[in-house]
Amino acid sequence: MSEDWQALLQRCSLCPRGCGVDRLAGETGYCGVGAEAVVASRGPHFGEEQPLVGRGGSGTIFFSGCNLRCIFCQNCDISHQVVGVPAPPDALARMMLELQEVGCHNINVVTPTHVTPHILEAVRLARSGGLTVPTVYNCGGYEKVETLTLCEGLIDIYMPDTKFTDPEVARRLASAPDYPEVMRAALLEMHRQVGDLVIEEGMARRGLLVRHLVMPGGVEAATEVIDFLADDISTNTYINVMAQYRPVFRAREVPEIDRRTVPEEYQAARAHATARGLRLAE
Repeated sequence: MSEDWQALLQRCSLCPRGCGVDRLAGETGYCGVGAEAVVASRGPHFGEEQPLVGRGGSGTIFFSGCNLRCIFCQNCDISHQVVGVPAPPDALARMMLELQEVGCHNINVVTPTHVTPHILEAVRLARSGGLTVPTVYNCGGYEKVETLTLCEGLIDIYMPDTKFTDPEVARRLASAPDYPEVMRAALLEMHRQVGDLVIEEGMARRGLLVRHLVMPGGVEAATEVIDFLADDISTNTYINVMAQYRPVFRAREVPEIDRRTVPEEYQAARAHATARGLRLAE
């Protein structure tokens, strides 16, 4: 790992939390991860968007820990805990090459924010070892622009969540009141780097693919996300408007999200995306 990355980890400022802990010395901040990335699982995944899956699947590497605290997290067993196998960059590079070898169409790093240096070093190593498939940065949208700039040229596809548009909702549901402004700035930087999503022969090769999970009572938030994408990013933006919210983890503590999203809410969000000219991804 480069000296620049080591300096960032010694007083960690990779994400908007800016915890300032010395992760190289084993200290942990908000994400719960110290010096090494921790891999919870890896393998071909067929539940992602179709332009990522194809026939061979998306080569996912799920990382433990997270810089958000979403009380409705569907991956809380690994995002809110640190479980799995420590993996230095050379081990990550081998995983990437193995996923390519079994026929995966891309390398999809899931919850990468807090281990970005490890991933980027691994991509460099893997490319020198023959990695040719695209890399996918599959994140929660709570990213620091300065860290994203270091990804340029190494990340081919950005796939961020766009969770919240109201600071108070972001505070109550994810302990991140600055999420809306941080997310918007991050998406602008992502699009600057990779542009609109490019699909060749049915497979995504490069660009921005946005996800938005429609929450209970969340049509207004979905509308604001869609308007931001159409007005400030590009009307050619691909967005996956998702309906699979369910009240898991601690969601039942908050009455407003203690139910599933109803079809009318999901359809209203999709209709608005279509009306604004965005491209719907499935």
